[in-house]
Amino acid sequence: MRALVMLFWGAALACAPLVVKSQTATDSISQSASLEECIEYALSHQPAVKQLQIDEQIVSRTVKSRLADWYPQLNLTYNIQHYLKLPVIILPDFANPGSGARREVQSGVANTSTLGFAVNQSLFNRDLLLTNRTAQSVYRQAAQNTLRTKIDVIVDVSKAFYDVLLTQQQLEIVEAEILRSERNLRDAYNQFQGGIVDKTDYKRATIALNNSKARYKQAAEDLNAKKAYLKSVMGYPAERPIHLELDNTTVQREALVDTSRSLTYDNRIEYQLLQTRRSLLQSELTYERWSYLPTVSAFLNYNNVFQNQQFGELYSRAFPNSLFGLSIAYPIFQGGKRIHNIKIAELQLNRVDWEFAGLRNALNAEYEQALARYKANLTYYQTLKENVDLAREVYDVIQLQYKSGVKTYLEVIIAQTDLQTAEFNYTNALYQLISSRLDMDRALGTIRP
Repeated sequence: MRALVMLFWGAALACAPLVVKSQTATDSISQSASLEECIEYALSHQPAVKQLQIDEQIVSRTVKSRLADWYPQLNLTYNIQHYLKLPVIILPDFANPGSGARREVQSGVANTSTLGFAVNQSLFNRDLLLTNRTAQSVYRQAAQNTLRTKIDVIVDVSKAFYDVLLTQQQLEIVEAEILRSERNLRDAYNQFQGGIVDKTDYKRATIALNNSKARYKQAAEDLNAKKAYLKSVMGYPAERPIHLELDNTTVQREALVDTSRSLTYDNRIEYQLLQTRRSLLQSELTYERWSYLPTVSAFLNYNNVFQNQQFGELYSRAFPNSLFGLSIAYPIFQGGKRIHNIKIAELQLNRVDWEFAGLRNALNAEYEQALARYKANLTYYQTLKENVDLAREVYDVIQLQYKSGVKTYLEVIIAQTDLQTAEFNYTNALYQLISSRLDMDRALGTIRP
C-alpha cells in the first residue's frame, strides 16, 4: 500500500511541471513576444471575444431548452383542501318528479386531496419545428459573430504591435542622433579650442544635442502610450511589462503582399453572416406558412383523489381516475392575420436580397480603396527607403568635409536634420504600408484566427 502511495505522488510531481507550463502558456506571454503570441493571447483574453464566446454558450443552451419540448413533458401535481362550508347543488325531487319541486343538497366531503400525474407529448407544433429547423443556423450565426470580432481583434492587435515596434525603431533613431550630436559637439569644441571656428558652432552643437534629448524623451513617452494601447486591445494586464520581438527585415517582408488577388465575396464574414440571416428568414417564412396547420399533442392523466369527512382519515381511501386522449387545436379565423404575417416574411426575404446587392457594392468599394491605399503607400515607402540611404550618405560626406574645414557646421546640422527626417518618414511610411496591407487582407477576407 505504501508503495502505491509513493508511486501516485511520484507521478503527480512528474506531471506538475506540465500543468504549470500549460497554465503559464495561456495566462502570460514570453519575455520577447512575437506577433503570433500577442494574437493568441488576445484571442484567449480579450473581453469582447470572451463575451461573445459566452454568448455562443447561451445560444446553445437556449436552443437546447426549446428543443426539450419535443420530449414528453411529465408533471406531478398535489393539492389538499378543506371546505369550511360544503357547496350546495339543487336537484329535482326524485320521489315526486312530476311536481317540479327542487331539493337543496350539500355535495362532497369536507376534506379533499388530489395527487395527479400528467404526461403530454407534442406531435406537431410549428414553434418546435422552427426551432429544430433553424438550430444549426442559429449556432452558425453565433459562431460567425465571434469570428467577426476575432478578425477585428487580430487586425487591431497587429496594427498596435507594429506601431510599438516602429516606435521603438524611432527611439533607436533618436538614440543614434544623440550619439551623432555628441560627436559633433566634441568636434565643434575641439575646432573651437584650436581656433579654427568661433564658438557659434559649439553653441549650435549644444542646441542640437539638447533638442535630440528632448525628442528622445518625447519618443519614450509615446512608446509607453502605444504599449498601453497594445495591452488594452490584447486584454493584457496593465501592470505587467511587455516586450516585443521582430527584426526589421521581417517587418519589411511582412509589409509586402500580392496585389493581383481578386475579391471573393464568400470569404468575407459579413457576407457569410448575411447568408445565415437569409437562411433564418427563409425558415421564418416557412414558419408563417405552417400557421394553417393544427397543433397536435397527446396526453395521459392519472389522478388519485382522497376524500373523507374526517381530516384524520383523509388518506384512508383513494378514488383514482385516469384518461388519455389527443388534443388538436386549429384557429379557423384570425381576421387575416396569417396572410399578413406571410406577406411580411416574404417582404423581409425580398429586402435581404437587396441587402446582398448593397453589401457586394460596399465590399467591392472597400477592397478597391484598400488596394489603392496599399499601392500608394508602397510607392511612398520605396521612395522614402531610398531617401534614407541618400540622406545617410550625404551626412557622412558633409560631416567629413566639416572636419576638414571645407563645410560649415550649419550644413552639418542641415544634413543631420535631413537624415533624421528621412528615417522618421521611412518608419512612418512602413507602418502605413503594414496598416494598409492588413486592411487589404481584411477586405479580401483572408484573415482567420
